[in-house]
Order: sequence, then structure tokens, then C-alpha cells
Amino acid sequence: MSIDKKDLERRMDGAITALQSDLAGLRTGRASPNLLDTVMVPAYGSDMPLSQVGSVSVLDARTVSVNIWDKSIVGAADKAIRDSGLGLNPVTDGTNLRIPIPVLNEERRHELTKIAGKYAEQARVAVRNVRRDGMDQLKKAEKDGEIGEDQSRGLSDDVQKLTDRHIARIDEIVKAKEAEIMQV
Repeated sequence: MSIDKKDLERRMDGAITALQSDLAGLRTGRASPNLLDTVMVPAYGSDMPLSQVGSVSVLDARTVSVNIWDKSIVGAADKAIRDSGLGLNPVTDGTNLRIPIPVLNEERRHELTKIAGKYAEQARVAVRNVRRDGMDQLKKAEKDGEIGEDQSRGLSDDVQKLTDRHIARIDEIVKAKEAEIMQV
């Protein structure tokens, strides 16, 4: 029993998918329902995505609207959006939150590129953790006598190449997002 390279690749692809989802929330001054995808609201005893406690829609190019279904969590949703690090300040109107999207100034653009960098580093760490799991499986298989030293070395090279390819893809994705953010 050697390692399942397909499983490792699937898990590394999952880290890239999560990164793309996180980066979709970083908008460049345009309103988008995806902008709030990463916002988690403390509700009903756990943290829930904002989209599961209300409906998110775009009113115009600079305004996102959130209609919270349960009046008792409007305050929690408002606070979650303010504390999200996205630089947004909702205006509460009953169970509706109107969120004006501020025009990005140079300082805010730099903040968003730093946030994008943090998301990229989280994805790199996730890919490296998958690599570590694969290497641990190889060491165990070699120790248990399931595979030989040469086969182990070849497979570990394959795992490393897979890791390098995914890290390079993460770097490409974040570089493109940073360029999009910094466009004037």
C-alpha cells in the first residue's frame, strides 16, 4: 500500500479552491454578493455564513443589501460585517443591512493586497500540510516494509513536484488578484 497521489492532489486542489473563494470576497470597489462570502455570523449557538442567515443582493454598483431573516440576529450580523476586515460599515434599517462599498483609496488597496497575501499563505500552509501527510504515509509504508527505499524516494519526489506545482498556482492566483486590486 503506497500513498494515494490522487487523494493528495484532490486535497491540494481543495486548498486552491478555498483560496479562490476567499479572494472572491476581496472586491475592488465594486459591489458583489460574493463580497460577504467569508463573513461568519454568531447565530443559534455557532458561527454561520452570512448567506445562511439572510439573503445577499446587489442594489447598485456601490451598494450591497442583506435582508436578515431573524430580527434577533441583525445586530450580530452588523457586527460580523464590521469586524470582517473588509472595511465595510453597514447601515441598519429594520432587518435590512445596506452596505455602501467605499471607493478604494491607495491605503485601502494596500490593505486588501495584504489580506490577499494572508489568504495565499493560509493556502500554502494547507498544501504543505497535505505534503507532510503524504511524506508521513511514505515513511510509514517504508518502515513497515510495504515499499522499498528507492520507491519511497521516487514517490517523495512526486509528492514534492505536486506540492511545488500547487504552490506556484497559488502564487499565480494571488499575483493576479493583487494586480486587479491595485488597478486604478
